[in-house]
Amino acid sequence: MGGKSNFQVTKEVYTAFQQCSGDYNPLHNDEELAKRKGFPERVMYGNILNAFASALVGEHLPVKDIIIHSQDIQYKRPVFMGDKLEAEVKVDGIYESVNAVSFKFSFKNAKGLTVAKGHVQIGII
Repeated sequence: MGGKSNFQVTKEVYTAFQQCSGDYNPLHNDEELAKRKGFPERVMYGNILNAFASALVGEHLPVKDIIIHSQDIQYKRPVFMGDKLEAEVKVDGIYESVNAVSFKFSFKNAKGLTVAKGHVQIGII
């Protein structure tokens, strides 16, 4: 079990995340501040990738009756508005006694560079 899927950080995704989280950190909102800090533009919220990882296992795997037990992610590179990301998920462990599966996942940008990677464990209900 595993696979690939594509995601994009659109204005709609950005706005929905910002409104849901209530996070208005200037690095994510102020273009000039981001440039002064060495970024070419505003840096997108890293936790948007957590949401994409949730969708990756919740919507893009053949098993639909799941619940996430745990998830961790490491951010490797910044993500910017409009970035197209390819996500890949691979089985990392199967725990039949507790009806759970763990996965490794990664997100790569259009240049093929890893922007984030992590693990997620799901329970099959």
